[in-house]
Amino acid sequence: MKKMILSLLFICLLKTGAIGQELEENDSLPATWELMKYDGVSAFGGLKKAYTAPLSWQKDDYITAGAVVAGTAALYIFDEETSDYFREQGEDAPELVKDIGWYFGSPQNNYGLTGAVYLVGLFTKNEKIRKTGVLMISAASASGIIQSISKTVVGRARPSTEEGKNSFDPFSSEGAYHSFPSGHTILSFTTMYALSKQFENPFVKTGLIGVGLISPVTRLWSGAHWLTDVGLSLALSVAVVDSIDKYLNNERDYGKPDKNGISWKMHVGLGRVGLVGTF
Repeated sequence: MKKMILSLLFICLLKTGAIGQELEENDSLPATWELMKYDGVSAFGGLKKAYTAPLSWQKDDYITAGAVVAGTAALYIFDEETSDYFREQGEDAPELVKDIGWYFGSPQNNYGLTGAVYLVGLFTKNEKIRKTGVLMISAASASGIIQSISKTVVGRARPSTEEGKNSFDPFSSEGAYHSFPSGHTILSFTTMYALSKQFENPFVKTGLIGVGLISPVTRLWSGAHWLTDVGLSLALSVAVVDSIDKYLNNERDYGKPDKNGISWKMHVGLGRVGLVGTF
C-alpha cells in the first residue's frame, strides 16, 4: 500500500511538471550536506513557528479561532447522531478505501511519504520540492506532537466504547480513551494539504485535499473518533501548515513563493465542516 501511494505521488509530480530538472553532473557531496543543514534549520524553525504563531495573532485570527470553537461546540450537540450515521455507512464501505485511510494516516507510512518527497527535492536540487518536503515534515511533526500529548491529557472515550460523547478519562494509557484529536486525520490531512499548496492547478489541489480526507472519513466509519474530533483535527492541520508555510516563504530562502495560487480556509459551522478556496 505504501509503495502504491509513493508511486502515485511521484507520477503526480511528474505530470504537473514539478520535477523537470536533472541532477547536475558537478554537484558535490558537501553541497548536498549544506542543503540538508539548511533544511534542518528550516524544519525546526517551522516547528517553533507553529507553536508561537498565536503570540502574533491579529484580530482576524482571533475571530477565526472563535468561529472554530463555536462551530465545534455546535457540532458537539450532534456527535452521537453523526457517529451512528457514519458507522452505519462504514458497514458497506469498500475495504480498499478503509485500508488506504488506515495506512496513509499511520505515522510510519506518513513519514515515509514526506521523506520521499524531501529526498526527491534534495537530490534533484529542486528548491520547490525541497521546500515542500520541509513543509510536510515540519508540519507533520508539529501537529503530531500536539495530538500525541492531547490524546492523553483529554482522555476522551472513542465512540466504539459505547460510553457516549461525554465520557472522559484524562491521562488514561488505554487507547480506548484517546479519541481526541484524531492522529490519522492530522497526519494525513496535514501532509496532503501541505502538498496541495505547492500546485497552481485547482483540480490537482482539490484531488490532493480529497486524498487527505480519506483517513478522517474512514476513522468516522470505524467508530474510532467523533465528528468534533475530526473537525478540530482538520482545523489544527490547516493552522499549522499555513503558519509554517508563511514562515518558509517569508523568512527562509526557497525561491519566490507563488502569488497566484488558491487560498484555502477552514470553515466550521452548524452541521458542516469544510474548506473554501479563494481564487
